[in-house]
Amino acid sequence: MALRVFEETVLPHLGAAFNYARWLTKNDAEAEDVVQDACVRAMRFFSSLRDDDARAWLFTIVRNTWYSRVSRRTNVKEATPLDGAQHDPPDDAPDPEERLLQQHTIALVRAALEQLPVDFREVIVLR
Repeated sequence: MALRVFEETVLPHLGAAFNYARWLTKNDAEAEDVVQDACVRAMRFFSSLRDDDARAWLFTIVRNTWYSRVSRRTNVKEATPLDGAQHDPPDDAPDPEERLLQQHTIALVRAALEQLPVDFREVIVLR
C-alpha cells in the first residue's frame, strides 16, 4: 500500500528531478546516480512528506544528495561540462542562419549563468 502511494506521489516528478540533477551535475551519468540515490532517500523518508508538494520535496532531496556528493569530493571541478551540442533538442527550423543565432544566444545565456554563484544559478534554473 505505501509503495503504491509513493509511486503515485513521487514518481511523476522523476523526469523533472533528472533534469534538475543534470543541471547540477552537468553530467548525465552522474545525474542518474544522484536521482537514484535521491529516490532511495525519498522512499526511506517518505513519511516526512508533510503536504501535497512532492515535487519540491523531491527536488530538495535531489539537491541535498548532490551537495553531499560534492562535499565528499576533493575537487568540485571534476564534473564534466555539459556539451550543449549533444543535449540540445534538434531544431526543425530549416534556416541555418536562424539556427546559428539561436545557438549563439544559448551560449551567451549559459555563459552568463555559469558566472553566477551556485545559489543564484539554482534559483534561476528552478524558476
